[in-house]
Amino acid sequence: MTNNIHKPMPDTGQDSNEILQQLDNFKEHDPNYKDGRVWSLVYYLDEDHSAFIKDSYHKFACENGLNPTAFKSLKKFETDVISATADILNGTEEVCGVVTSGGTESCLMAVKTYRDMAKETRGVTSPEMVIPESAHVAWFKASEYFGVKIRLVPLLDDLTPNMKKLKKMVNRNTVMILGSAPEYPHGTIDPIAEMGEIAQKRKIPLHVDACVGGFILPFMEMNGEDIPLWDYRVPGVTSISADIHKYGYAAKGASTLTYRNLDYLRYQMFVNQDWPGGVFASSALLGTRPGGAYAAAWAVLQYFGKAGYQKLAKDTLEAVNTLKAGVRAIPELEIMGDPKGPLFAYKSISPDLNIYAVGDQMDAMGWQVNRNQFPSGLHAMVTAQHLKVVDQYIIDLQTAVNTVKANPELGEQGGAATYGMLAHVPLRGMVKKKVLEMYSEQYRAGGGELDMAAEGGSSGSGKLADKILAWWVARQTRKSSGGK
Repeated sequence: MTNNIHKPMPDTGQDSNEILQQLDNFKEHDPNYKDGRVWSLVYYLDEDHSAFIKDSYHKFACENGLNPTAFKSLKKFETDVISATADILNGTEEVCGVVTSGGTESCLMAVKTYRDMAKETRGVTSPEMVIPESAHVAWFKASEYFGVKIRLVPLLDDLTPNMKKLKKMVNRNTVMILGSAPEYPHGTIDPIAEMGEIAQKRKIPLHVDACVGGFILPFMEMNGEDIPLWDYRVPGVTSISADIHKYGYAAKGASTLTYRNLDYLRYQMFVNQDWPGGVFASSALLGTRPGGAYAAAWAVLQYFGKAGYQKLAKDTLEAVNTLKAGVRAIPELEIMGDPKGPLFAYKSISPDLNIYAVGDQMDAMGWQVNRNQFPSGLHAMVTAQHLKVVDQYIIDLQTAVNTVKANPELGEQGGAATYGMLAHVPLRGMVKKKVLEMYSEQYRAGGGELDMAAEGGSSGSGKLADKILAWWVARQTRKSSGGK
């Protein structure tokens, strides 16, 4: 951790060109995503597309979506975006919704909506939601924020949720059931149709988290891929979250949350009629909503259209299939579950091959590879941009496997040792407390530096994991010597 003192605001302004140069300099240690070696966080196509969404964003950078009656242009963008989303999700004319700042806001709002709906319509005061173990971490955040208890459905060997146990977990306090299309850790599409039958029978809302898949699965299906039903064609589905800033290739800050009809959406709204500043109403979590994100989201939908997105889906799937074939050609590796979409994970099936050591070798060759845990594995979120690098990735992956097999001691070094031991540290509540302590230090006055895990999983050298493990080892040493 590096602690800094407060840096005061400059007494006088600087030349704008100098500031822009400084901004470029700040990128020096950021991931170089433009070469296709980053496998999460960024959805980049090329510089022309990047310039287009920046220009679209810039045209409305100062506009505010807080009041839909003020900037009517932004409400028009939102209406068009939601209509286009409802179209590709096979919704009826009644499907409605909002543009949000991202998948996390979309997930949080769904939980808030169903909590409040259950309280008003069924008198539920101890709300619970039934979600699979593979659900995105945003749902756990929503649970903590809104006081909705999680009933966690275990996974079967194929990494799909145990539907028999899910069915038994639904009770009078259940405010919603969650399915994912696909879930982030393994790329598996949950059995949404079966979930829908349970939801309908028990009269419980079913939300589909398609933050990853919402803007690619429909176009894969249009291309002829066999995708199980997961959208509004499933009668029990009452809402869907889908990020435009992922496979829609919009500027960051654009997700959608749609509902089957307004009867659901109205529970998401916030109204305060007695505020001294006037009657206030808000449709989602944020007050001020950046107009640029609306404009860029609208612009990319007009730019690509269904045909453009079908081409992107085709390129993405070609990259995915090439990568999967490359992994399957390596006897020591196995793909986890049955991923249907643009992301997947793979693991070692050889007792002599430490998968985290393979990840370390891939990192050393310039790839930014994410780690999974429970079970241990490596993860890839594939975009159309990766089509140009998949052959090299496979070559390097085989090299990494060979290197680790020839040098088994690598499994006891670096990130491999850290991740392997950390997964077996007991007392997870204490681990959580230590992570909170370390993470919060970044926000001490003056700031600090700490490498954190990438979206959805660990990445890089894992300095946070190193620190947690060092703390645990020191704690065990103190205990063995009679200390606390």
